[in-house]
Amino acid sequence: MKRLYLLLLIFPFLSSCERAFFEEEIEEDDPFEAFDYLWQQADLRYSYFEVKNIDWNSVRSTYRSQLYGGMSQDSLFNVMGSLLRSLKDDHTNLKSSFNVAYYGVRYNGPDNYDARIVEDNYIGRQYFISGPFVHNWIANGQIGYVRLPAFTGTIDKINLDYVFGKYQSAKGLILDLRENGGGVVNDMYELLGRLIDQRTVVFYSRIRNGKDHNDFSDLERGIAEPADGPRFTNKPVMVLVDRGTYSAGSFFSLSTKSLINVKLVGDTTGGGLGLPNGGHLPNGWFYRFSVTQAYTNEQASRIKAGLISEVNKENYEKGVPPDYRVLLDRTDLTKDEVIDFAIDQILN
Repeated sequence: MKRLYLLLLIFPFLSSCERAFFEEEIEEDDPFEAFDYLWQQADLRYSYFEVKNIDWNSVRSTYRSQLYGGMSQDSLFNVMGSLLRSLKDDHTNLKSSFNVAYYGVRYNGPDNYDARIVEDNYIGRQYFISGPFVHNWIANGQIGYVRLPAFTGTIDKINLDYVFGKYQSAKGLILDLRENGGGVVNDMYELLGRLIDQRTVVFYSRIRNGKDHNDFSDLERGIAEPADGPRFTNKPVMVLVDRGTYSAGSFFSLSTKSLINVKLVGDTTGGGLGLPNGGHLPNGWFYRFSVTQAYTNEQASRIKAGLISEVNKENYEKGVPPDYRVLLDRTDLTKDEVIDFAIDQILN
C-alpha cells in the first residue's frame, strides 16, 4: 500500500484536521531568519501553488521588504501572518502565544444557515440528540433530517445505528453539514459507510514530494467500506453545504460525487482538501499548511490522461460546488430555502 493512502487512512486516527506533524523546535530571534525559514518550508511543501497560480517568489519580495532589525514580535507576526494568508487556505496558520493568523474562507460567501429557523420551523424543540447528531422527522414525517455540526471524533456504531435505523422508512434523508468546519477525518469514512453497499473509491489524493511546485506522488485511492448496520443507499440523500463546510466537511462533499443517490444542495463548500503539515519556526512559533491535494474520481481520470491544467482550473480546493445552488433568502424567517429545496427534490 502506498504512502499517500496510508497517510489518508492512518492520519485520522492520530490527529484531527486541527493538528499536524511536528518538527523539532529550535530557538532563534532574528526576524529575517524566521521569515526565510517559513517561506522556504512552504516553498518546499505547500501543495496548491500551481492550482492557485501563486507567484511565491513575488510574495516573498512583497513581505520580506517589510522586515527590519529590532522589530516587535507583534509587527513580525503581522508580516508573517500576511505571508501565509496570501495562500488563501484555512489549513494554513501561524500560531504564537499571543495571536493566531488565519485566512477566514467562510467569509467569502453569505451565511447560509440559521439554527433558530431550523428549530422553530422544521425539527421543533424536542428533537433527538444522538452523539454528535441532532435529528428529527420533518415534512409531516416523510423525511429524516440529520444535522452534524462538526466531525468531532465521537461518531460511533451505536449512534449511527440509531440514527440510520430510525429513518429507514423515510422517503429520503437530509444530512445538514452547513457550517461544519471539519474535524476527525475518520468520522467521514464512518458516515460514508452508511451510504454505500459495496467497497467504493470515493476520491483520489496525492502528496507534495519534491522541490518543484508540481512535484507530487502518484494518485492514491481514498476508499470507503460499507458499514455493518443500517444504511441508506436506495433512496435520495440531500447533503446541505455552505462556505462554512470545510476540511473533513469538504472531503465528505467531494466523496459524494461518487455516490449516485447523494446530491449536494446549498453553496460551494469552503475547501480545505489539503491535509495540513507543520512545525516550529526558529523563534518557536508554530506553523502549518496544506501538503496534499484531493480530487474526484472523474478529475483523477483526467489527470492520468495528462489534463492536469484543465483540472487545476476547476480548483476544488477553493470549494466543492453543489449540485444545486440554493441560498437563504432571509426575508421570511419561517423558511429555510435550502431545506425546502431538498424536501422538494426528495418528494417530487
